[in-house]
Amino acid sequence: MKKVLVANRGEIALRIMKTLKKMGIKTVAVYSDVDRNAPHVLFADEAVLLGPAPSSESYLVKEKVIEAAKQTGAEGIHPGYGFLSENASFAQMAADNGLIFIGPKPHAIKVMGNKLAAKEAVKGYDIPMVPGIEKAITDVDLAKQVAKEIGFPILIKASAGGGGKGMRVVNSLAELPEQMERAISEAEAAFGDGSVFIEKYVASPRHIEIQVLADTHGNTVHLFERECSVQRRHQKVVEEAPSSVLTPEIRSAMGETAIKVAKACDYIGAGTVEFLLDEHKNFYFLEMNTRLQVEHPVTELITGLDLVEQQIKIARGEKLEFTQEDLTIEGHALEVRVYAEDSLDNFMPSIGTLSTYKTPTGNGIRVDDGFKEGMEVSMYYDPMLSKLITYGKNRDEAIQLMINAIANYKVEGVSTTLPFGQFVCEHEAFQSGDFDTHFVKNYYSPDQLKSKYAEEKEIAAMVGLKLYLEQEEKLKVPEITSTNWKKSRS
Repeated sequence: MKKVLVANRGEIALRIMKTLKKMGIKTVAVYSDVDRNAPHVLFADEAVLLGPAPSSESYLVKEKVIEAAKQTGAEGIHPGYGFLSENASFAQMAADNGLIFIGPKPHAIKVMGNKLAAKEAVKGYDIPMVPGIEKAITDVDLAKQVAKEIGFPILIKASAGGGGKGMRVVNSLAELPEQMERAISEAEAAFGDGSVFIEKYVASPRHIEIQVLADTHGNTVHLFERECSVQRRHQKVVEEAPSSVLTPEIRSAMGETAIKVAKACDYIGAGTVEFLLDEHKNFYFLEMNTRLQVEHPVTELITGLDLVEQQIKIARGEKLEFTQEDLTIEGHALEVRVYAEDSLDNFMPSIGTLSTYKTPTGNGIRVDDGFKEGMEVSMYYDPMLSKLITYGKNRDEAIQLMINAIANYKVEGVSTTLPFGQFVCEHEAFQSGDFDTHFVKNYYSPDQLKSKYAEEKEIAAMVGLKLYLEQEEKLKVPEITSTNWKKSRS
C-alpha cells in the first residue's frame, strides 16, 4: 500500500496518519463542512469533502467514503474507531471495490458485533461466560423464568448494543417487565435492533480487556491487559496497563482465552477481547471489539509496539515479527479521556470555542488530540477532545505524572473532564488499586468536586495572604516627614 484513506476524523484520524507518514505511506483525509480546517485535514497529503456536518450525511455514508478512496487512488482504508469501523457491510463494500480494509474480515465483524452471535461462536472453545440465556428474548414470562433460575440481580443487555445503551440492572421480579420494556425500546432506538438477552449481574466487577493481534499466516498473540474499570454511564474514562490486580497466572489464562476467542471467528488484525473479573478473580467473556480501541496507547507504551503499524503490516499480508514469548510488560501507562463535558453538571456536553488550548509536555507524557486553539467544539460529534497518556517505571510514577500533566493542561472556552480525571487519580481507592466499575457511583459526586475546589481555593488564598504579609514586612521603610524633591526639581 502506497496510499491509505483514513475514514475518520479528530484525534484518531491524526494519530493513524502519523504512523502512515512514518511508514512512508501517503494519506487521504475525509471531512465534513465543519471539519474543513481541522488538524487531520491539514496534516493529510490529500483531503476529500464528504458532505454536511451531520455524520449521517458525511462520515457514515459508505458510498461517499468508497468513492473518495477510488477518486484519490487510495489502495487501503483505515476506519479508526467509531463511525464505520465495525460495519461489516462497509468492509465488504471496500473489498468488492478492490480496496484493502485495514481490519478484520466482514465475517468476524458481523459475528462479534452481535453479543449473542459472539457467545455462540465461542461456545466450543471452553470459554467462561456469565450464567444466563444465550438467545434473544422479548417474552416477559420467559424472562421471569430465566431470572428465577439464575437469581437476582440480573442484567438485561441489548444484543447489538454497546456504550451502556439498552442495558438495565434488575433487582427484583417486580421491576422486570418495566425494565425489559425500557431496554428493548432503547436498543431499537440506538441500534435498530430491539433484541435483548439476560445474564447474571456480576455485582462488583472489574472491566479487563486483552489486546490481540492476528496475522494471515495463522499466528495470534495477546499484548496483555488493560484495566478499564473507571467508567461513567458504562463508558470508559480512565484506563491503564497493566492491571494492578492480575497475577501472572490470571494474566496468562485471560490472554490464552482471548486468543481462543480470536480464533473462534478467524480473526485478522488488531482486536480486543473484553472480560468481567469478579471479586474472587473469576473472569467471564463479555464481548470482542473488532477494531482499534480508544485506549490502545497504554498498550503501545508498555509493549513498545505501534498498533497502527501492526494493523497495516498485517493488512499487507506480512507475518508477525514476534512470538508470544518475545512480548513483555515494561513500566506502567495511564490514560485519561478528556471530554468537553461539565464534570459538575452530570457530564453534560459543553460546546464552544477553545479560546485557550495548551497541552502538557515532558518525558512520559503523550497527548493524542485533534484540536487546536481557536477551534470550535462541535455539537455534531463525540465530545472527546483528547487522550492524555502518561508512562512511568511503575504505577505510582504514572499516576503522579498524570496529576502533574492535568495541572498543566490549559483549556478555556468549554468545560472539560480534566477536574474529574484529577479527582480519580488523587482518590485513595484508585491509588490503592482497590476499585471496580462502581468507582464513580461509590466515590464521585459534583458536590465532592466543588468541595475540593473550595478547599483548594481557601488554601491558595491563605498561602497568598501569608506571602503578601511577609513581603509587606520586608518592604517596610521609615516614614519620611519632609522631602527636598521639589527643591531638587526646581
